[in-house]
Amino acid sequence: MIGYVTIGTNDLGRAVSFYDTVLSELGASQLYSTDRMAAWGTSKNGPVLMVTLPYDENSATVGNGVMVALAAKNREVVDAVYRKAVELGATDEGPPGPRGTSGFYAGYFRDLDGNKLNVFISG
Repeated sequence: MIGYVTIGTNDLGRAVSFYDTVLSELGASQLYSTDRMAAWGTSKNGPVLMVTLPYDENSATVGNGVMVALAAKNREVVDAVYRKAVELGATDEGPPGPRGTSGFYAGYFRDLDGNKLNVFISG
């Protein structure tokens, strides 16, 4: 259902370096880029995560209540992605662990621009 998600950045070079490394832990790679944006995915025909300099040329800001959730294969990948993100300067928003009772396991972090993401498995 989701084709792509776009989040803003104020420093495209820094964001590209961060996401190149973090998303490689999920098997994703950079699929394309321009001087204003870059996109990652596991397939050109699947969902894509994009970072972009805002179109209106104002500063990128964080949306309150907005979060991007990244699906992982297993708990080890959740742990590795979370650990890599924090190692690269992301802010901890909740370390990996079980959430609720349905087998949901997730780690939460904010990227270098303050955008909130999590990496998870369910079931």
